[in-house]
Amino acid sequence: MKWIGPEFWGNRLQDWELVDGKACAVISAPNRALHILTHQLGEDLRDFNQAVTLHWENSELINHPEAYVGFRLGAKGRFPDYRSAAVFGEGLDLGVNGEGKVFIREQRSNENLDLNQPILLSLKAEYQGNKYTLTLLAKQNELEVKVVDSELESASLVGNIALVAHCPSDLGSENPLVSIGDWMFSGDKIEEYADQLFGPICFAQYTLHEGLLKMTAQLAPVEEIEGVNISLQIKNGMQWETLQEADMDPLGRIAQFRIPEWRHHETIAFRVHLEIPLKNKIQDFDYYGEIAKEPEAKENLKVAVFSCNADHGFPDQEVSYHVNKHQPNMALFLGDQFYEGTGGFGIQTDRIEKSSLDYLRKWYMFGWSYRDIFRRIPTAFIPDDHDVYHGNVWGEGGEHAPTDEGWGYVAQDQGGYKMSPQWVNMVQATQTSHLPDPFDPRPVKQGINVYYTDWNYGGVSFAILEDRKFKSAPKNVLPAEAKVQNGFIQNTEFDIKEYYDIDAELLGKRQMDFLEKWAEDWGANIQMKAVCSQTNFCTVATLPEGSIIDEIVPRLPIPEKGEYVDGDAPTSDMDSNGWPQKGRDEALRTIRKAFALHIAGDQHLASTVHYGVDEFRDSGYAFAGPALNNLWPRRWWPQVSAEHQPIPGKNKNTGDFIDGFGNKMTIHAVANPYKTGFEPSRIYDRGTGYGIITFNKADRKIKIECWPRNVDPIANPSGQYEGWPIEISQEDNYARKAFGYLPEVQVKGAVNPLLQVVNESTGELEYAIRLNSISLKPKVFSEDTFTVNLLDADSGKKISMGQIKISKGGESPLLFDFA
Repeated sequence: MKWIGPEFWGNRLQDWELVDGKACAVISAPNRALHILTHQLGEDLRDFNQAVTLHWENSELINHPEAYVGFRLGAKGRFPDYRSAAVFGEGLDLGVNGEGKVFIREQRSNENLDLNQPILLSLKAEYQGNKYTLTLLAKQNELEVKVVDSELESASLVGNIALVAHCPSDLGSENPLVSIGDWMFSGDKIEEYADQLFGPICFAQYTLHEGLLKMTAQLAPVEEIEGVNISLQIKNGMQWETLQEADMDPLGRIAQFRIPEWRHHETIAFRVHLEIPLKNKIQDFDYYGEIAKEPEAKENLKVAVFSCNADHGFPDQEVSYHVNKHQPNMALFLGDQFYEGTGGFGIQTDRIEKSSLDYLRKWYMFGWSYRDIFRRIPTAFIPDDHDVYHGNVWGEGGEHAPTDEGWGYVAQDQGGYKMSPQWVNMVQATQTSHLPDPFDPRPVKQGINVYYTDWNYGGVSFAILEDRKFKSAPKNVLPAEAKVQNGFIQNTEFDIKEYYDIDAELLGKRQMDFLEKWAEDWGANIQMKAVCSQTNFCTVATLPEGSIIDEIVPRLPIPEKGEYVDGDAPTSDMDSNGWPQKGRDEALRTIRKAFALHIAGDQHLASTVHYGVDEFRDSGYAFAGPALNNLWPRRWWPQVSAEHQPIPGKNKNTGDFIDGFGNKMTIHAVANPYKTGFEPSRIYDRGTGYGIITFNKADRKIKIECWPRNVDPIANPSGQYEGWPIEISQEDNYARKAFGYLPEVQVKGAVNPLLQVVNESTGELEYAIRLNSISLKPKVFSEDTFTVNLLDADSGKKISMGQIKISKGGESPLLFDFA
């Protein structure tokens, strides 16, 4: 079986299997460790013992002393947490090496063991005279080999205990190194924490959309066990009621539940229930959570926003602790749930079975960190480039990106996906299969699935987009003289602003058709709208002037708080949705028709921006949230003239700017990295944190908050990043100046009907918004004639009036009488 059990964490997941009842390191490679999660060495100065049976499997490593197997003691990670130690823990290794010698630190036995025969290895640790004495004894038939070390400091024996199998990379191979059985440990120094299991139900996420509950349960690799039963149950009084059973996907190791006609109007406890048949009994496992009560149409909806999660702070306990103090109603994880380097060891891209487990280890770490945020509220995940093992991805409608010339820029700059379509679909299923059904489920090239959709919850409709999948690769559409590398133009003489009309896709026709439909179609309870995507429609970033690529970003010095960095210039990063410019403008013109806020991730730099297309501020607002753990600390230090006008009361890097592509944007706030004085600095000095967005549907206001991850929002309510909170109105998301106003619209017999204004010359929707008053004068942007539609959600009745012109004053009101 490709999983040892819920008490264990293997590094890597794909490198430890249960074979004939033994834990087998199925590869010979550096630093493969199997940690016990439920037991650690405590600080008490007590004794303990361990014992295992070793079966050396790789005969090619015999006589190589650099290879060894045995115990790891006192493993510690970056933080005092057993999960950190399980993933990153280094400690004292002792055991048997490739020469058959027993060793502790530098001490080696004189005798050699026969590595072709099983070895019973036992350890006794005794505290004597302010030091620990370790006695490591190996037995093999009549032979006993012992090594004693009596000079061990007690601090080195606090932390995780693990089994270890190691060989240098230059000796590595795909051959199993060791099988280990009969692991036993005892003693007063060993502390037990029975609740520190992980799996076989690792976590679960769900959405609720117009009465449809969809949930995806993420399981451990238990697919080889016959007779496994998986079910979703809810608490009904004192009993658990089974709603549905599900099969397990053997690649993504997920179980999907689909419950139509969810009619509960209160919070309901749920559990995912797993029954595993063992030799003598059925073993039950449960993962508990809540299906939250959906906020009423007029109640505030509070949304937590996350993205860009490197492993610097794993297991990130402070994030869940502080976020939950806000009591959000839902959560959005907008991409880069992990990075290729998450958990160490890089990535494995060969063989779908191995590469899927490689992905799952990183995905499990994400869930291990943040599942306490989303176990009780609905949540959307959308994968971004690093989730599919890309630095950047230009999907080209699902094309394959050849890797025969290399894995890096040379592959991804060609556009498409480097990993196989089966693997990409597996990633998408683990992260997005619980989303509402896709708007148009037809796969793209290679059979890669889509997930773009709308999610209506708590009176707000969220359009969930796929920024990357349909986007053209810049190297494929720009002239060769641009010399594109990783989305940056290397030819300093090439002016990207001159290529506005280039034939390049951004969202693609299918998603643009979806956005047009979504802008027009408001469900019965929808009061406000927002768009969620991986990245924003401009480039809020600067680099030292003359820089032609952003590889230097992680090495740029972090300034002191209050320092303004000189010498930077705006970048032209075609990974952002600022390019292609024409596609960007078309998308914004559609999004603003719904008065929608844009919520994004990806940028590693939190910002609140007011988009402009033809003029500054003629479109909607956008919030790009901060990185949870920032691998790429971008910054915004534009050089400004004496005539520049910042936002009143804010820093000079706010106000109207043109990005590197010529896009208009008004910066209201940006969370640049600065020296905080907190350690580790690579977490806290890089502008890390999360966003909180509150939709006030009664007043049609939106409050945007941006929080450092280490600030307690209750103890320090003013501890947000400088420039936040920001409050805007719903109508600010289509702030285009009016050419004129239609005669006053008056409503009778309906509450909050939907207003649609249609240009009769073009036949296109100008905008749609749910009214929050009984009268208004609709703004328009030309001298054309217009049709005004009002739709009453309660009665389903629609009233239309056409041939309406701009008001000249003195006209009778347009009365829409639904009585």
